[in-house]
Amino acid sequence: MNSRERANLALNHREPDRIPLDLGAGFQTGMHVSMVYALRQALKLDPPGTPVKVIEDYQMLGEIKADLLDAIEADFVGVHPASSMFGYKVEGWKPWTTFDGTPVLVPEYFNTDVEDNGELLAYPEGDKSIPASGRMPAGGYYFDAINRQKPIVEGELKVEDNLEEFGFLSDEDVSRFGREVDRVYKETNRAIYANFGGTAIGDIALVPAPWLKNPKGIRDIEEWYISTLTRKDLVYKIFEKQTEISLQNLAKVYEAVGDKVQVVFLTGTDFGAQNRAFMSPKTYRDLFKPFHKMMNDWIHENTTWKTFMHSDGAILSLIPDMIDAGIDILNPVQWTAKDMDQKILKERFGDQLIFWGGSADSQGTFPFGTPEQVRKEVLRSIETLAPGGGYVFNSVHNIQPETPIENILAFYETFRENRAY
Repeated sequence: MNSRERANLALNHREPDRIPLDLGAGFQTGMHVSMVYALRQALKLDPPGTPVKVIEDYQMLGEIKADLLDAIEADFVGVHPASSMFGYKVEGWKPWTTFDGTPVLVPEYFNTDVEDNGELLAYPEGDKSIPASGRMPAGGYYFDAINRQKPIVEGELKVEDNLEEFGFLSDEDVSRFGREVDRVYKETNRAIYANFGGTAIGDIALVPAPWLKNPKGIRDIEEWYISTLTRKDLVYKIFEKQTEISLQNLAKVYEAVGDKVQVVFLTGTDFGAQNRAFMSPKTYRDLFKPFHKMMNDWIHENTTWKTFMHSDGAILSLIPDMIDAGIDILNPVQWTAKDMDQKILKERFGDQLIFWGGSADSQGTFPFGTPEQVRKEVLRSIETLAPGGGYVFNSVHNIQPETPIENILAFYETFRENRAY
């Protein structure tokens, strides 16, 4: 059974020959570039000092090349938009070094300045003539969005001010997706995870819009969450228009890629903190669910794609409505959050949701635990989430910097030894 066949069975709640594995198909399922470098060195895929490409510059995620996918026997590969979180094309590579000394390659327009306090500033479209939109702390590993919220004047807020990043895909964008999906489909037998952009309504990582030179509307994270209660009508209208644009884009992209894609990223909106959901089920039903349902309904009625939702945190109270909205896949299955016990999730929702992730804890065990603790978490997640299919093995979110390479090797070795059904 090849990877695509294996993935298709698991995504349809059937048991294939072995559990499918993902590393880096999505920007929530990969590794910090320093960890990609360390893993490639440990597996002797590169000579020492060989740089790794930064393919997502906001989280500083490293490229997972085909030889690494082969080495760990991964089953998925990702297709993503051409532009980065800072608004420039991910191309034209140049050497750079992270604070921890990792040799990397960054896109041509990855332009930064170092402040007197050692902080690193990044700019939208790499344009240093305008204020920075991202800040990496001195000695840090990834960027935080800089709050560029303009003074809010009630009564002057406009729906279109929060639509700039939800524009219609150009013919060039659609054609590129078509070519890239076709290339990956023909050159590999891996399942394709695609992020076409423009469907993640209310995704808090996107609200500050670090790629826009002059963001308008509601762009402060705190103000946005407050607005889901105090400006519900405005947020509803924003989502309504964003969804209208998204549906037209999805139709255009489907014409170009067809059913070669197995999984499509729908949203990365984080609905949960460690101990509770960010919002009540009613707020989700009122604001998000109608539009999640519209997008899921269109996808399920017109394609064979499975829809992928990423949400960290304690979201048990929201999961029934997410299922009712048509979500197929839940990631990262953060079992360390309150009420997110793997066994309960599998028993209650295992016949309706595909669980993608949920193994070793990237916040705790991976960076601070032992290889034996990692092995125990891998075995527990396999035993709990894999039966009956509907499970893709991956860590709980991206593998973070400063993770001991021994823990990463234990993670993949334990999975390889126990992945057969």
